[in-house]
Amino acid sequence: MRTISIDPITRLEGHGKIEIFLDDAGAVKNAYFQVPELRGFEKFVEGMPVEEVPRVVTRICGVCPAAHHLAAGKAVDAVYHVDPPPTAKKLRELYYSAHYVHSHIAHFYALAAPDFVMGPDSDPATRNILGLVQKLGVGPVAEVIKHRALAQEIQRMVSGRATHSVWTLPGGVSKGITEDERKDIIVKAKACLEFAKGSLKLFDDVVLANKAYVDLILSDTYELDTYYIGTVDEKNHVNFYHGDHRVVDQNGKELLRYKDAEYLQHIAERVEKYSYLKFPYLKAIGWKGLTDGKDSGLYQASPLSRLNAADGMATPLAQAAYERFYATLGGKKPVKKLLATHWARLVELVYAAERLLELANDPEVASPNFRTLPTATPTEGVGIVEAPRGILTHHFKTDEKGLVTQANLIVGTTNNHGPISMAIKKAAQKVIKPGQEVGQGMLNMVEMAFRLFDPCFSCATHSLPGSMPLTVDIIDERTGTVLERVSR
Repeated sequence: MRTISIDPITRLEGHGKIEIFLDDAGAVKNAYFQVPELRGFEKFVEGMPVEEVPRVVTRICGVCPAAHHLAAGKAVDAVYHVDPPPTAKKLRELYYSAHYVHSHIAHFYALAAPDFVMGPDSDPATRNILGLVQKLGVGPVAEVIKHRALAQEIQRMVSGRATHSVWTLPGGVSKGITEDERKDIIVKAKACLEFAKGSLKLFDDVVLANKAYVDLILSDTYELDTYYIGTVDEKNHVNFYHGDHRVVDQNGKELLRYKDAEYLQHIAERVEKYSYLKFPYLKAIGWKGLTDGKDSGLYQASPLSRLNAADGMATPLAQAAYERFYATLGGKKPVKKLLATHWARLVELVYAAERLLELANDPEVASPNFRTLPTATPTEGVGIVEAPRGILTHHFKTDEKGLVTQANLIVGTTNNHGPISMAIKKAAQKVIKPGQEVGQGMLNMVEMAFRLFDPCFSCATHSLPGSMPLTVDIIDERTGTVLERVSR
């Protein structure tokens, strides 16, 4: 049996590898997705004052610190049994909408776009952001950097820091914004909205206008039949910060929905010894292994999943883009073509920019009433937001002094571990054929199966199966041969 290793995999946050096993005929027999790193924040925060946790968990990841900050902040509100005032909630959502703008811009242009602008089979040396500069020119790429920076500046203006914020407090936030800052945010939000609209047009011009790319999206190479989860408001419209968490089945029918505090009634996690990344699944269906279909409890949590789990978008331009998305892809829900996730991400980019502008236009966000002081004894709380790469759950238990006694995190990419593993295997089986030489283009098409999920593995890895494995190789520097291997 021959083994092909993709190590390391590229254009992701964190580290991972893919092992592809070929049978004697050269067909793909199996493929494993392995995450060999560990993040131990669930243990790090034990014994810590729970109100300190939101500023610590931003260090889990430099790509989505705002998601961890707000999920932990909502959990701490619940621990102290305190409801933040409307201004605090609006400020948090405004801040988070700006985060979505910068995060979705980063993923689409830096991680996903090279595969479509340069082509899946292009030279790996140019299939990156620098290749985009060569092909599109400096101007368009400069606009990408400019608008991502504008979104980051809004986060800094609102929370004090663009990345590792120390802003949420039990019952609200530590600072508000002035009226002049609100007006400045309006100007920046309008620019971000125009950029988001332009990004949809770019997708039209580069991807939808290319028959080969459309055929690739519509092929069964990148397709799974799973459940879908997303957070929705009272009208079943997509919401990133608050709402019910809705699960729909393979036909788009609602299976269940739950509030933050109810997540353990519906979601369980499984550990496999070959990875530090857990496998979440729906308790109502159960764990049936890495298989899709109605009898499998695996679900997707992604921009595509959020659109599939919702009945629409809460802002007009995003709703128009949502309707066109489904009309173009067959007119039925749910869409199961995984590469359509990149398009769904741009629909969400428009929504995030629109929502950002809506909130900035609300004078209440500049009110000084941005915190309710807690008075209850701390106990236990759950906070959930939609991270850009999937639903994110923070759960903390404390003693009567507010010191953390237990923590559990289910991170966006963790939810997608099963679907990512299945998507990689399916893509490998479709693109690697017996008798064909396996080239870089084929391997990149396998990588595209995980890249579409916007994977953030540094955030997600927190399983510890027994003990930390360790292998030390002593290698002859002249020959490169392994002289001795010591393992634990």
